[in-house]
Amino acid sequence: MSSTPARPPGLRDRKKAQTRRTIQEQALRLFLAQGYQNTTVEEIAAAADVSHMTFFRHFPTKEAVVESDQYDPLIGRLIEERPPQEDSLTALRHALVQGLKAVYATDKEALLVRTRLILETPALRARTWDNQYETQRLFAEALRARDPGESDLTTRVTAAAALAAVTTALASWVESDGTLDLPALADEAFHALRP
Repeated sequence: MSSTPARPPGLRDRKKAQTRRTIQEQALRLFLAQGYQNTTVEEIAAAADVSHMTFFRHFPTKEAVVESDQYDPLIGRLIEERPPQEDSLTALRHALVQGLKAVYATDKEALLVRTRLILETPALRARTWDNQYETQRLFAEALRARDPGESDLTTRVTAAAALAAVTTALASWVESDGTLDLPALADEAFHALRP
Protein backbone atom coordinates (compact mmCIF):
# COMPACT_ATOMS: atom_id res chain seq x y z
CA MET A 1 0.00 0.00 0.00
CA SER A 2 1.37 3.41 -0.95
CA SER A 3 1.75 6.08 1.70
CA THR A 4 1.42 8.79 -0.95
CA PRO A 5 -1.89 10.60 -0.48
CA ALA A 6 -4.31 10.31 -3.38
CA ARG A 7 -4.54 13.43 -5.49
CA PRO A 8 -7.92 15.10 -5.55
CA PRO A 9 -9.82 14.64 -8.80
CA GLY A 10 -9.15 17.21 -11.51
CA LEU A 11 -11.70 19.56 -13.03
CA ARG A 12 -12.55 17.14 -15.85
CA ASP A 13 -13.21 14.26 -13.43
CA ARG A 14 -15.30 16.52 -11.18
CA LYS A 15 -17.39 17.66 -14.17
CA LYS A 16 -17.94 14.05 -15.26
CA ALA A 17 -18.98 13.08 -11.74
CA GLN A 18 -21.35 16.05 -11.55
CA THR A 19 -22.91 15.20 -14.93
CA ARG A 20 -23.39 11.60 -13.80
CA ARG A 21 -25.02 12.78 -10.53
CA THR A 22 -27.30 15.18 -12.39
CA ILE A 23 -28.44 12.48 -14.82
CA GLN A 24 -29.17 10.09 -11.96
CA GLU A 25 -31.01 12.73 -9.90
CA GLN A 26 -33.18 13.75 -12.87
CA ALA A 27 -33.88 10.12 -13.74
CA LEU A 28 -35.03 9.35 -10.20
CA ARG A 29 -37.20 12.49 -10.16
CA LEU A 30 -38.85 11.48 -13.45
CA PHE A 31 -39.29 7.85 -12.36
CA LEU A 32 -41.13 9.05 -9.26
CA ALA A 33 -43.29 11.48 -11.23
CA GLN A 34 -44.08 9.34 -14.29
CA GLY A 35 -43.16 5.79 -13.36
CA TYR A 36 -40.11 3.85 -14.47
CA GLN A 37 -41.71 2.25 -17.55
CA ASN A 38 -43.19 5.55 -18.75
CA THR A 39 -39.89 7.45 -18.65
CA THR A 40 -37.59 7.43 -21.67
CA VAL A 41 -33.86 7.97 -21.88
CA GLU A 42 -34.54 11.00 -24.06
CA GLU A 43 -36.68 12.56 -21.32
CA ILE A 44 -33.98 11.91 -18.72
CA ALA A 45 -31.30 13.42 -20.96
CA ALA A 46 -33.45 16.50 -21.63
CA ALA A 47 -34.17 16.98 -17.92
CA ALA A 48 -30.42 16.70 -17.17
CA ASP A 49 -29.63 19.09 -20.05
CA VAL A 50 -27.41 16.56 -21.84
CA SER A 51 -27.67 14.65 -25.10
CA HIS A 52 -28.91 11.06 -25.12
CA MET A 53 -25.39 10.07 -26.22
CA THR A 54 -23.98 11.72 -23.09
CA PHE A 55 -26.50 9.70 -21.07
CA PHE A 56 -25.15 6.49 -22.64
CA ARG A 57 -21.54 7.52 -21.98
CA HIS A 58 -22.39 7.56 -18.27
CA PHE A 59 -24.98 4.76 -18.09
CA PRO A 60 -25.09 1.92 -20.63
CA THR A 61 -28.83 1.31 -20.07
CA LYS A 62 -31.85 2.92 -18.45
CA GLU A 63 -31.68 0.23 -15.75
CA ALA A 64 -28.08 1.21 -14.94
CA VAL A 65 -29.14 4.72 -13.92
CA VAL A 66 -31.05 3.14 -11.02
CA GLU A 67 -28.60 0.35 -10.21
CA SER A 68 -25.33 2.29 -10.36
CA ASP A 69 -23.69 3.56 -7.21
CA GLN A 70 -20.27 3.85 -5.64
CA TYR A 71 -21.14 1.88 -2.50
CA ASP A 72 -19.48 -1.48 -3.24
CA PRO A 73 -15.89 -0.17 -3.39
CA LEU A 74 -16.50 1.68 -0.10
CA ILE A 75 -17.80 -1.48 1.56
CA GLY A 76 -14.94 -3.57 0.15
CA ARG A 77 -12.41 -1.15 1.62
CA LEU A 78 -14.21 -1.07 4.98
CA ILE A 79 -14.21 -4.89 5.13
CA GLU A 80 -10.47 -5.06 4.45
CA GLU A 81 -9.81 -2.42 7.12
CA ARG A 82 -11.56 -4.35 9.91
CA PRO A 83 -9.31 -5.66 12.70
CA PRO A 84 -7.75 -9.03 11.83
CA GLN A 85 -8.96 -10.66 15.07
CA GLU A 86 -12.62 -10.24 14.05
CA ASP A 87 -14.28 -13.27 12.48
CA SER A 88 -15.56 -12.77 8.94
CA LEU A 89 -19.23 -12.29 9.80
CA THR A 90 -18.42 -9.72 12.49
CA ALA A 91 -16.13 -7.87 10.09
CA LEU A 92 -18.88 -7.81 7.45
CA ARG A 93 -21.45 -6.64 9.97
CA HIS A 94 -19.34 -3.73 11.20
CA ALA A 95 -18.19 -2.73 7.71
CA LEU A 96 -21.71 -2.85 6.24
CA VAL A 97 -23.31 -0.96 9.12
CA GLN A 98 -20.53 1.66 8.98
CA GLY A 99 -20.95 1.98 5.20
CA LEU A 100 -24.73 2.23 5.48
CA LYS A 101 -24.37 4.96 8.10
CA ALA A 102 -22.19 6.97 5.69
CA VAL A 103 -24.59 6.48 2.76
CA TYR A 104 -27.61 7.10 4.98
CA ALA A 105 -26.16 10.43 6.16
CA THR A 106 -25.50 11.74 2.64
CA ASP A 107 -27.82 9.90 0.21
CA LYS A 108 -30.79 8.69 2.26
CA GLU A 109 -33.52 9.91 -0.12
CA ALA A 110 -31.77 8.72 -3.27
CA LEU A 111 -31.10 5.33 -1.69
CA LEU A 112 -34.75 5.03 -0.66
CA VAL A 113 -36.01 5.93 -4.14
CA ARG A 114 -33.52 3.63 -5.90
CA THR A 115 -34.24 0.69 -3.59
CA ARG A 116 -38.00 1.15 -3.91
CA LEU A 117 -37.72 1.28 -7.70
CA ILE A 118 -35.66 -1.93 -7.74
CA LEU A 119 -38.08 -3.76 -5.45
CA GLU A 120 -41.22 -2.57 -7.24
CA THR A 121 -40.16 -2.65 -10.90
CA PRO A 122 -40.10 -6.14 -12.44
CA ALA A 123 -37.45 -5.23 -15.05
CA LEU A 124 -35.11 -3.97 -12.32
CA ARG A 125 -35.93 -6.72 -9.84
CA ALA A 126 -35.06 -9.34 -12.47
CA ARG A 127 -31.56 -7.87 -12.77
CA THR A 128 -30.99 -7.92 -9.02
CA TRP A 129 -29.47 -11.40 -9.01
CA ASP A 130 -26.62 -10.34 -11.34
CA ASN A 131 -25.89 -7.25 -9.27
CA GLN A 132 -26.03 -9.15 -6.00
CA TYR A 133 -23.75 -11.86 -7.38
CA GLU A 134 -21.12 -9.20 -8.15
CA THR A 135 -21.54 -7.65 -4.70
CA GLN A 136 -21.23 -11.06 -3.07
CA ARG A 137 -18.01 -11.68 -5.01
CA LEU A 138 -16.63 -8.32 -3.86
CA PHE A 139 -17.46 -9.15 -0.22
CA ALA A 140 -15.81 -12.58 -0.56
CA GLU A 141 -12.67 -11.09 -2.14
CA ALA A 142 -12.40 -8.53 0.67
CA LEU A 143 -12.79 -11.32 3.24
CA ARG A 144 -10.09 -13.39 1.51
CA ALA A 145 -7.78 -10.38 1.64
CA ARG A 146 -8.30 -10.31 5.43
CA ASP A 147 -7.95 -14.07 5.95
CA PRO A 148 -6.45 -16.00 3.03
CA GLY A 149 -6.59 -19.21 5.08
CA GLU A 150 -10.39 -19.35 5.24
CA SER A 151 -11.92 -21.83 2.80
CA ASP A 152 -13.47 -20.50 -0.39
CA LEU A 153 -16.85 -22.04 0.46
CA THR A 154 -16.89 -20.56 3.97
CA THR A 155 -15.98 -17.13 2.61
CA ARG A 156 -18.67 -17.29 -0.07
CA VAL A 157 -21.37 -18.48 2.34
CA THR A 158 -20.48 -15.74 4.84
CA ALA A 159 -20.60 -13.12 2.08
CA ALA A 160 -23.96 -14.45 0.83
CA ALA A 161 -25.44 -14.47 4.35
CA ALA A 162 -24.29 -10.89 4.95
CA LEU A 163 -25.75 -9.77 1.63
CA ALA A 164 -29.07 -11.48 2.48
CA ALA A 165 -29.14 -9.72 5.85
CA VAL A 166 -28.54 -6.30 4.29
CA THR A 167 -31.00 -6.90 1.43
CA THR A 168 -33.71 -7.90 3.90
CA ALA A 169 -32.97 -4.82 6.03
CA LEU A 170 -33.25 -2.63 2.91
CA ALA A 171 -36.62 -4.22 2.02
CA SER A 172 -37.93 -3.62 5.57
CA TRP A 173 -36.70 -0.04 5.41
CA VAL A 174 -38.50 0.58 2.10
CA GLU A 175 -41.67 -1.04 3.50
CA SER A 176 -41.53 1.47 6.38
CA ASP A 177 -41.27 4.25 3.76
CA GLY A 178 -37.88 5.15 5.20
CA THR A 179 -39.19 5.89 8.69
CA LEU A 180 -37.12 3.14 10.35
CA ASP A 181 -33.39 3.62 10.85
CA LEU A 182 -31.60 1.64 8.11
CA PRO A 183 -28.26 1.12 9.90
CA ALA A 184 -30.13 -0.15 12.99
CA LEU A 185 -32.19 -2.52 10.79
CA ALA A 186 -29.00 -3.87 9.21
CA ASP A 187 -27.44 -4.41 12.61
CA GLU A 188 -30.60 -6.21 13.78
CA ALA A 189 -30.55 -8.38 10.65
CA PHE A 190 -26.98 -9.46 11.46
CA HIS A 191 -28.07 -10.34 15.00
CA ALA A 192 -30.63 -12.69 13.43
CA LEU A 193 -27.77 -14.58 11.77
CA ARG A 194 -26.33 -15.31 15.24
CA PRO A 195 -29.22 -16.03 17.61
